[in-house]
Amino acid sequence: QVQLVESGGGLMQAGGSLRLSCAASGRTFSTRVMGWFRQGPGKEREFVAGIRSAGSTYYADSVKGRFTISRDNAKNTVYLQMNSLKPEDTAVYYCASNPTIWIASKSQYDSWGQGTQVTVSS
Repeated sequence: QVQLVESGGGLMQAGGSLRLSCAASGRTFSTRVMGWFRQGPGKEREFVAGIRSAGSTYYADSVKGRFTISRDNAKNTVYLQMNSLKPEDTAVYYCASNPTIWIASKSQYDSWGQGTQVTVSS
């Protein structure tokens, strides 16, 4: 399993931008699917974006065109660039790691970070 630490969360006004980072330990990082999930108050944890080792990506419909996931395998780091933020983006954001090929299936992720809070004001 991979150890993950998120950073970059905080408070942002609607329409603003924020970039989350996830630092991963382990030399197998470059072979794994990496994903971002979020959990708002009273809601289930939901898939936001994922990226395969070679760079192919997949996004939830709610963030398409606004969020971009990327990775730097040399730095063992995955990023989530969030633009045009909306109040409904407010949630705890989690970085996760996945040893399979399935990007959007939450059950395939076996390592999770502690989460970072993102709050978007109206």
